[in-house]
Amino acid sequence: MYQDGAVRAPYARLEDWMRTMPAEFRQMKQAEAEALFRRIGITFAVYGEGGDPDRLIPFDMFPRVFTATEWGKLERGIKQRARALNAFLVDVYGRGEIVRAGRIPARLVYQNEAYEKAVVGFVPPKGVYSHIVGIDLVRTGAEDFFVLEDNCRTPSGVSYMLENREIMMRMFPDLFRENRIQPVDSYSDRLRRTLASVAPAKCRGEPTVVLLTPGHFNSAYYEHSFLADLMGVELVEGQDLFVEGEYCWMRTTEGPKRVDVIYRRIDDAFLDPLCFNPSSMLGVPGLMDVYRSGGVSICSAPGAGVADDKAVYTYVPEMVRFYLGEEPLLQNVPTWQCAKADDLKYVLDKMEELVVKEVHGSGGYGMLVGPKSSKAEVEAFRHKVMEDPDNYIAQPTLALSTTPTFVQEGIAPRHVDLRPYCLVGESIDLVPGGLTRVALKEGSLVVNSSQGGGVKDTWVLAE
Repeated sequence: MYQDGAVRAPYARLEDWMRTMPAEFRQMKQAEAEALFRRIGITFAVYGEGGDPDRLIPFDMFPRVFTATEWGKLERGIKQRARALNAFLVDVYGRGEIVRAGRIPARLVYQNEAYEKAVVGFVPPKGVYSHIVGIDLVRTGAEDFFVLEDNCRTPSGVSYMLENREIMMRMFPDLFRENRIQPVDSYSDRLRRTLASVAPAKCRGEPTVVLLTPGHFNSAYYEHSFLADLMGVELVEGQDLFVEGEYCWMRTTEGPKRVDVIYRRIDDAFLDPLCFNPSSMLGVPGLMDVYRSGGVSICSAPGAGVADDKAVYTYVPEMVRFYLGEEPLLQNVPTWQCAKADDLKYVLDKMEELVVKEVHGSGGYGMLVGPKSSKAEVEAFRHKVMEDPDNYIAQPTLALSTTPTFVQEGIAPRHVDLRPYCLVGESIDLVPGGLTRVALKEGSLVVNSSQGGGVKDTWVLAE
């Protein structure tokens, strides 16, 4: 917020609001926000842990603010990256030109556990594999943004982006009258349009879209039902769908109804027990045959996960150059691949200075933040890396930017990241905002909700 001792321009109008808010009023509003979240039902679960299975993600009332100019630069970079990732997916399930050209090692693609041989040779409608791309960004300076990772399968958290805004508007309507803040509430309409735009070749007329959920025991079930409701589409489980002939059908009280587009929120392995995991009770037997024959679209497409592997991530700037003939507008965090002998030696020598991550890890698990870890923790992790170096990458601990955050003592800086949601269909669309996650523990760099992180509203100011 502060730059050379002065308040940065985007936050200028919030300074008085922040300084004149009595502690009692702030605590009252914080309690009101928590009550609203619980009443609405926005909770999450952490698998494998005891205690309350329906937790609230802490909500910080101090918004994160971007100027229109800052957002414009991010938007161009995010859309460029989404185009390149989709071009990569079409290529590696086709001719594999980027591998043939030696720009990415074949083993990282074809031996990747997320590479699905079942879709080799198939090009999904409009050439789109990843329809909702969540790109996690960190800021390290006034003009410097880096991509931490790409989420090309089923990035979660968009319900928080929408509900954070709704709750802030309810609690502080004056702030929205005094500041020209671009809206995010069109996201569900844009998502519905994006899904409809990739209807399959055999679709006739207005496509029928459904959202496929694993069910109410899933940690993100609230988000699934929330988005289905906002889009005005049916929320279905695998048992609600069946395959007959060339199409997928939905069971309804009026008889079977043909389904054209499935926005799936379940993993590839559980989509079709006849094609993937035979013990899956969550999917639809025969679905992949219908998909490959052009009878139904699946968003995001099976196999999209190979593009968001943390080892493949290091080659995304090269994808931008190879497929688009452009220089990447957003840079990666410098990354060492432990599968490479020289990189492994460096990581083992400098582990206490680095962030080391499992290639397939998520949620803040399977990682070591060297500077914040004890010698014993570093040594234990070093042995893990030595046993299976291919499973790890490492990155420097960046000087992440902070934003003002309400804490017990008042206001303090806390580290944040940002996940915008880029929609890819017939065109590429991006709402002006995203999910800002905040590390509420002092000095912490881990923003994941499962690790004690919270969320903020994200403002993009109009010109």
